[in-house]
Amino acid sequence: MKENLQRLVNDLWKGSGLQRHFSGETTYRPQLAEKGHARTIVLFFIVVFIGTCVSVRWIDTSIISSGGVSLKALLTSSNSPEESEDEGFVIPLNCSQVNNLSQVCSTSFPATFPSGSFPTGATTKQCPHYFRWIHEDLRPWKESGITREMVERARTKSNFRLVLVDGRLYYEKYSSSFQTRDVFTLWGILQLLRRYPGRLPDFDIMFNCNDRPVIRSRDYEGPNATAPPPLFHYCGDDWTLDIVFPDWSFWGWPEINIKPWIPLLKDLKEGNQRIKWDKREPYAYWKGNPKVCKARQDLVRCNVTDKQDWNGRFYVQNWVRESRQGFKKSNLADQCTHRYKVYIEGAAWSVSEKYILACDSPTLLVTPHFYDFFTRSLLPGHHYWPIKDNDKCRSIKFAVDWGNKHKNQALAIGKAGSNFIQEELKMNNVYDYMFHLLSEYSKLLRYKPTIPPQAVELCSEVMACPAGGLKKVYMMESMVKGPTYRSPCMLPPPFDPPALEAFLKEKENSKTQVEKMERQFSDKIKN
Repeated sequence: MKENLQRLVNDLWKGSGLQRHFSGETTYRPQLAEKGHARTIVLFFIVVFIGTCVSVRWIDTSIISSGGVSLKALLTSSNSPEESEDEGFVIPLNCSQVNNLSQVCSTSFPATFPSGSFPTGATTKQCPHYFRWIHEDLRPWKESGITREMVERARTKSNFRLVLVDGRLYYEKYSSSFQTRDVFTLWGILQLLRRYPGRLPDFDIMFNCNDRPVIRSRDYEGPNATAPPPLFHYCGDDWTLDIVFPDWSFWGWPEINIKPWIPLLKDLKEGNQRIKWDKREPYAYWKGNPKVCKARQDLVRCNVTDKQDWNGRFYVQNWVRESRQGFKKSNLADQCTHRYKVYIEGAAWSVSEKYILACDSPTLLVTPHFYDFFTRSLLPGHHYWPIKDNDKCRSIKFAVDWGNKHKNQALAIGKAGSNFIQEELKMNNVYDYMFHLLSEYSKLLRYKPTIPPQAVELCSEVMACPAGGLKKVYMMESMVKGPTYRSPCMLPPPFDPPALEAFLKEKENSKTQVEKMERQFSDKIKN
């Protein structure tokens, strides 16, 4: 196990610019914490924090002076309004044992807490609409359930495997992913466990960090077909069965200087207020890498020339040059300068979609072929303006001309999109989505997860303590400070068939209405 943990640290940071600081003889003991041990850990942290006068905001002097320390009292003590929704109390990283790996994951953060420490009743807060897609993504296994054999069959398509046993996370790596996608995905799941310790059931998942979904539904159709292997991924489409999970960039993307979602969302909100919408450039804006797919290359051809103006202002992003120049021209908060912003997919779905939607500028969304965990609940004509993928130039020109003539309606679309991102996609909702998805997935397991022989225990200390550079900064910025005292939002029920059909029909009708307006506009020009 010692060699496995050493290999884990090497694998996570290899080629990522991070330096390892572990040294000395080590002994690794992956014992699982029992409830009594967890209670001791909690009381130990409280005593240490008070005895050493650690500055933590949740300590209430009236509680200390009374001679008794109540965990529930600490959880409900005074916080600022912003903190009270997300934090219960603070447990900092314990990197003091960095040279003694036997203690890195065993005592730094309790895997469970005493019963009754956190609310167990149902919350009255309803989850956003897009949580309903959890049921649809898991529907292929609703009848059959998920066996260990099914999970194992996804191994060849996975970058790693994660197993949660009694509140502790175990990791087995199969292949490297692009940049630090795997690192920050793992970090995000660890933060979920810090937020809701001991409240997630055991699970066993395979995860793919590549661009395109890979579990093709046609391979599992017919009378003799086997059940599909469950595989978690960042996006899906109508022809695959990958289980969609929030992407790594919510916790930061250091290779291109994109902050974690909480500070970035604040920056985007401030940047959105710098120029009023009607004072922005009256064109459609896009900036990105067109080399990744033909669709983006076609989009760049719609740029303004001395002979034709399709109302588009499109810019090629050279990430290598940007990196050398300190990312001075790629700050996302500085890009709410045009009245319209274009979203177009890359090799698959693109993480840029949430950043583009965050501006009050209406998003001109080129017909997508992929979806992530929240985009299926966006409505054309309400959250964004649909753009034809087979006639981009004319479609963009019409959208901009129409919006400039109907400013109030255009601005309403822009605000609906940005409000969705600012309100429905807050980080606590992202964590709750992860919580419900993993919980519902776990209910389908027909076996009790066990620790794989080659797996090693993973915790925030293993990842953050040896980290360096921007990766360390982003981990610290996105780290969950401690368990929250609130319950996750209430998961809405699955779509019933008529409701799902009606919702999809509404989306299609809205798109058709826009296309009809485009045709009428084109006919007027021809005549």
